[in-house]
Amino acid sequence: MALWQGRSKRKPTGGRYRPLRKKRKREIGREQQYAFIGPQRLKLYRTKGGNRKVRILKAEHANVLDRRTAATKKVKIITVKANPSNPNFVTRNIITRGATVQTEIGLARVTSRPGQDGVINAVLIEGPAS
Repeated sequence: MALWQGRSKRKPTGGRYRPLRKKRKREIGREQQYAFIGPQRLKLYRTKGGNRKVRILKAEHANVLDRRTAATKKVKIITVKANPSNPNFVTRNIITRGATVQTEIGLARVTSRPGQDGVINAVLIEGPAS
């Protein structure tokens, strides 16, 4: 079943919009594909205008920014600790924007969108105990 990203038939107040036209092919969305932890796998998509989008299917490293030292390091992701978008993503180790991941240097929050950007960037929340 295709995802439709056109205008809703209902207004925010609950009233209905009268349809101006039928659905268009350009309004079809793509099925969700989640980014898991594992050896890196990417998928390329053709987008409007012939451009390309890179989607991460699996990743084992993240670019983590340490705000105290203003240094970014490429570190290994160990596991997903928390995910506010869906608690089931934690048990399945799915990485989305806003997810908290355990890395080699401590907990980090993901700031990029793996399904859109093709890379996992994160900000260090707490480092190892000094």
